[in-house]
Amino acid sequence: MTTYLLAGGGTAGHVNPLLAVADAITETEPDATVLVLGTQEGLEARLVPDRGYELLTIAKLPFPRRINRQAVSFGSRFRLAVAEITTMISERNVDVIVGFGGYAAAPAYLAARRAGIPLVVHEANARPGLANRLGARITRFVGVAFHGTRLRNSRFVGMPLRREIERLDRDAARHQARELFGLTDRPTLLVTGGSLGARRVNQTIFDARQTIIDAGYQILHVTGDRSDLTDPGTEYYTMLAYCDRMDLALAIADFAVSRAGASTVSELSALGIPAAYVPYPVGNGEQRYNAADAVNAGGAVIVLDAKFTPEWISDSLVPLLNDRMRVQDMAVQSRLMGTLEGSTRMVGLIHEALAER
Repeated sequence: MTTYLLAGGGTAGHVNPLLAVADAITETEPDATVLVLGTQEGLEARLVPDRGYELLTIAKLPFPRRINRQAVSFGSRFRLAVAEITTMISERNVDVIVGFGGYAAAPAYLAARRAGIPLVVHEANARPGLANRLGARITRFVGVAFHGTRLRNSRFVGMPLRREIERLDRDAARHQARELFGLTDRPTLLVTGGSLGARRVNQTIFDARQTIIDAGYQILHVTGDRSDLTDPGTEYYTMLAYCDRMDLALAIADFAVSRAGASTVSELSALGIPAAYVPYPVGNGEQRYNAADAVNAGGAVIVLDAKFTPEWISDSLVPLLNDRMRVQDMAVQSRLMGTLEGSTRMVGLIHEALAER
C-alpha cells in the first residue's frame, strides 16, 4: 500500500489540480492512503476535508518580498516547517511527495529531499511560481500544464481536471444544458470571469449583448458573485451570478469569452472550445502566458483588458463569430493544445518516480 502526500494550496489554481490527482489515485488504487499538506488559511482548509481527504497543516509561510520583521524570522520559520514535514513523512510512512505549488509546497520539497523519498512537481501556470522553481531543481519528475512553460526538467502532462470535465460528453449533454439554462438551438457564447467575476468583461458583454444577439448567438453570462449587474430580461441573454454546473455550461458553449486563468484555459482547450481571452490586468502577467499556447496554435484570440470594449465586440468579435469555418478550425486547434488526460498522465509520472526509488 502506497502513502501519498500531496502538498500545495492557497488558491483554487493549486487546490483543484491537487484534488483531481488525489481522486485519480484513489480511483485506481483503492488501498492507497492519500494525505494532503496545506495551511489553515487557504482554500484547502475547506475543500480538502469536504472531498474526504485528511489535511495536515503547517503555518502559512509567504516568501518575504521586502525587509521587515517577518523577513528576518523567515529562515528559522522555514527550517521549522521543513523539520515538521520531515517528521510527518516518518510518522505517516509517506512514500512520495507530490507538490502543486503554494505556501506548503516549498518546505515539503526540501523535506522530501531530507527524507530521501521521491518528489514529483506539477506546475499549473505557464509562468512558474517560486516554490515550483525550487522543486524543479530537486527532482527531474516535473509535469506542466502548458507546452510553453519554461521549467527545469519539465514535460507536458496537461492540467489535472475535475472528473465531470474529463468525462464530459458534450454532444450528449447539450440537451440537458439547454433545459437547465433555458437556452435555444442558437449557437451559444459562454462568458465567464471566474467565481468572483470580472468587471470589465461583465460590463462590456452586458453593454454589447444586443450586438452579439443580432449576430445570431445566444449568451450564457456567468457574472460572478460580486457583480452588481441586474438581469435585463433580454431575449437570448441568460445571466447567472453563479453556475454550479459548469460542465453543462461548457457542453453547450460554441465559443467563450473569459479571463485566462490556468484552469479555465485548460478546460476550454481540452474540450475544444475556441475562446477570446481577456487576461487579468493586475499581477505579473501570468494569464497572458496561460493563453499563449492556444493563441499561437490559432485556437483562441487575446485582447487586453483595456481594449475589451463594445467597439471591439462589434469590430472584432462579431465578425469572428460570423465566420463559422474559422470558428470550427479554432475548435480543432484548441483541442490539439489541450488534453483530458492530465490526471492520468500525472499519476503515471508519480508511478515513474516511485519505480525509480
